[in-house]
Amino acid sequence: MRLVASTRKISRLQNAFLPLVAVAASLVICALLIALAGANPITAFGIMLSAAFGGKFALTETLARAAPLVLSGLAALVALRTRFWNIGGEGQILVGAMAAAWIGARTSLPAPLLVPCMLVAAALAGAALAALPATLKLKLGVDEVVSTLMLNFIVMYVMMALLSGVWKDPVTGWTDSPDILPAAEFPVFWRGTRLHLGVLIAFAAVVAIGVMLQRTTFGLSMKIVGENPKAAQHAGLNVSRITLFAALLSGALAGIAGAGEVGGTQFQVIASISSGYGYAGIVVAMLARLSAAGIIPAALFLAALTTGADEMSRQTNVPFFIADAMQGISLIAVLVAMTLSRYEIKFRTVERTPHS
Repeated sequence: MRLVASTRKISRLQNAFLPLVAVAASLVICALLIALAGANPITAFGIMLSAAFGGKFALTETLARAAPLVLSGLAALVALRTRFWNIGGEGQILVGAMAAAWIGARTSLPAPLLVPCMLVAAALAGAALAALPATLKLKLGVDEVVSTLMLNFIVMYVMMALLSGVWKDPVTGWTDSPDILPAAEFPVFWRGTRLHLGVLIAFAAVVAIGVMLQRTTFGLSMKIVGENPKAAQHAGLNVSRITLFAALLSGALAGIAGAGEVGGTQFQVIASISSGYGYAGIVVAMLARLSAAGIIPAALFLAALTTGADEMSRQTNVPFFIADAMQGISLIAVLVAMTLSRYEIKFRTVERTPHS
């Protein structure tokens, strides 16, 4: 008897069902980890669910934490659609945050222009950072996985140098950037919560990117380039231009995520301004199966993990880092599910003849 694997095309229902299977598998595995930590998994998951969605404050906090995940997930999705492996979302978020903080502290700008200028500056900064590895790939064949990943560390150290240098408060010694002006703070839609303008922008971006990918010729061109660059080139598509545009759009979305954290949450740049949103965005995009429609539920899932894990840790003494473990396990589970979905496993009995 032997195994025979043959490729097959999965249905839309199966395609939508796979992320749910992956999430369920990750929850089962993490339940074992919680049990090993000495807590009841059902109780722990109940605490996480209540902390993430139980009440006005919990729900709005989850939405606020989901906003940068939505944008970083969209950034990863757009890049991956054209086979540009943008691992630099973290750095692009940081440069976006720094650009937004610099603009937000400018007293020379009219107050009504501060928020729009912050968003534009953050988008341009993120796009500019993404343009560098994209150009290196297209012109010199440099691996974008390495270049985007290395840029994350370069940007982080530049930010830390600013926080410890010119931005350091000479009186208190705090390593934070100057506060943005009150007029630069994003409007809050629900008083007493952190449901700010950045959340609305993130959810509106899902609609805009979804329409672009599904309803425009450029979105179709991106899909063709991602699935078969050689065929796209033979069809007359400018593969380099499309890839570069995807990289720029990816960086701009990540940069806006950084602006949202400055304008709606922190009101300045701090060392932990991102909290790994750039890397988590890759998990969001994969859980969404590179579909804009799946970005919001995937981002809400990861946001609920981080929001609920903090409260669960306080009540059960389970380490907070269980949320990071769940993110990683979810990514591995969905990748395994995607791989297995491409094959149909059959068992065949092979008759053996005796050797003469």
